[in-house]
Amino acid sequence: MTTTTRTVLISGASVAGPALAYWLRRHGFVPTVVERAEAVREGGYAVDFRGEALDVLDRMGLLEQIRELDTEMGDAAMVDAEGRQYATLPAVIFAGDLEVLKGDLTRMLYEATRDDVEYVFGDSIASLTEDEHGVEVTFERGAARRFDLVVGADGLHSRTRALTFGPEEQFVRHLGIYTAIFSLDNYLGLKNTGHLYAAPGKAANIFTARANTEARAAFHFAAEHLEYDRHDRAGQQRIIAERFADDGWEIPRLLQEVAQAPDFFFDANAQVEMDTWSKGRVVLLGDAGYCAGPTSGRGTSQALIGAYILAGELAAAAGDHAMAFAAYEREMRGYATEHQTLGREGAVRFFMPAPTQDILDMLAAQAPENTRTTPVRLRDYAASSPESAAAAAAPGTA
Repeated sequence: MTTTTRTVLISGASVAGPALAYWLRRHGFVPTVVERAEAVREGGYAVDFRGEALDVLDRMGLLEQIRELDTEMGDAAMVDAEGRQYATLPAVIFAGDLEVLKGDLTRMLYEATRDDVEYVFGDSIASLTEDEHGVEVTFERGAARRFDLVVGADGLHSRTRALTFGPEEQFVRHLGIYTAIFSLDNYLGLKNTGHLYAAPGKAANIFTARANTEARAAFHFAAEHLEYDRHDRAGQQRIIAERFADDGWEIPRLLQEVAQAPDFFFDANAQVEMDTWSKGRVVLLGDAGYCAGPTSGRGTSQALIGAYILAGELAAAAGDHAMAFAAYEREMRGYATEHQTLGREGAVRFFMPAPTQDILDMLAAQAPENTRTTPVRLRDYAASSPESAAAAAAPGTA
């Protein structure tokens, strides 16, 4: 690839896609983001940031804004079927260095890029045809277009990955857990805290959100691979209702709330394992290529760091996609592999018997050690290769 690389199609407008668009634009590329949803997705649970991810947010000039949205979550209560607290879960175990709602993060990334980046909502990639000069892309709704490169930042069930590498079954590894997440009123009147309920093979929780004006709830249960329609919300809610039909605590009320939730989400906890994240002019980013699973607690950090490195390596290589993709994978592979190990270990421990306070306090004391992972080398790409941005911005054709 020569320095004429300029146009990049990014599939997915959650976290990885807009973050990549931000850095590509900074380096002189022309990104377009296509998103199946009709608008920015507002739902989702809280996500946390650790280590180098905070550095990326700082380099984007967004860290202070993100801090203003911190959930300021305190310790949470472990409760039994009668609602009686039997232990306290220290916040240091689950909240990370900084925690915000995923919907708030997604909206902030979109607002930081919408003036300089083309967004196409309500559409998705239908086919990809590559030649030596670029990629011809057809869409489910819009007219066909041509791009120099295509990035799949479209999550666990990546359409880009399926079109380029093969069916999902080849790469997705189920962790034996299913999760449902949804928004609701803070009807318990909680303040910067949450309640967690556990029974054999299942769990549920509710946490406050947005300065205690809202709440987010989740159901989790253990199961091997389930056959269900990913687009059938009512069917997914029936699965939840059947699994938790006989449970106590606030479960009956939460099952009523889930039926009217505006942002219900249901999916398997899974990982994506691939020998390579790129093929020709197509490359995968974040969960699409190396999902570590929710039990790793690292998905959002991986997305931000991966976006920074991928864009930076494209700039450093003056648009040579083969060189840039190889460098991106070289930088990220060990980091992603370690996070996947954390995800598998977390899945094994997820439904452990109700912990005692002594065990929880021990985990809290070890939290800094448990969150330490192999550092990713965050180069200052703009400073190390200023000529690459100008080269990437050279006139080209879409």
